[in-house]
Amino acid sequence: MKFIVDSMLGRLAKWLRLFGYDTVFFKGKRDIELVFESIRQQRIILTRDTGISKKKPIKIIFIESENLTKQIEQLKRVLDLKLNGKSIYSRCIECNSTLEKIDKEKVKIKVPKYTFKTHKKFSYCPDCSKIYWRESHLKLAKKIIDKLL
Repeated sequence: MKFIVDSMLGRLAKWLRLFGYDTVFFKGKRDIELVFESIRQQRIILTRDTGISKKKPIKIIFIESENLTKQIEQLKRVLDLKLNGKSIYSRCIECNSTLEKIDKEKVKIKVPKYTFKTHKKFSYCPDCSKIYWRESHLKLAKKIIDKLL
C-alpha cells in the first residue's frame, strides 16, 4: 500500500513511514495537484479536507479524527492496515526513502556518544543522510502498536 498525505496529516505521514509504509507528504497548494499525483503514483489519498473528495482520485480516505491513534485505528479498520515489528524503521520518516544498514563504526562521530555505546545496529537514509537506531524508538512505536492491537 502506498499513500499520499495532505498537509493536514504530517504527523500521520511520519508514523506510517515509521511503520514501513511508502508515504509521500504532499506539500503543494492545490487539491487538483494532489489528485494528479495520487493517480500518477498510484497512491491512496489520506486527507481531512472534505472538499477534495469531489475530484474523484483512484482512492481517497477521509481521516475522521485529529488524534493520531484514532487515525491509525481508522486505517487499520478501513484498509486492514498491518502493523508489525519487521517493517518498523525500514523507511526514513523525514523523506520516505528506504533505509540501509550501516556499520556502527561509520556513525561514531555522527551520533551522540551514549547512543553509540548503547546501540548495536544503525541505519541511514541514502537521500538525506539521517542516522537511525531502532531500540529507543521501537519502545515508543511498540506502545502505539500494542495499544492498537
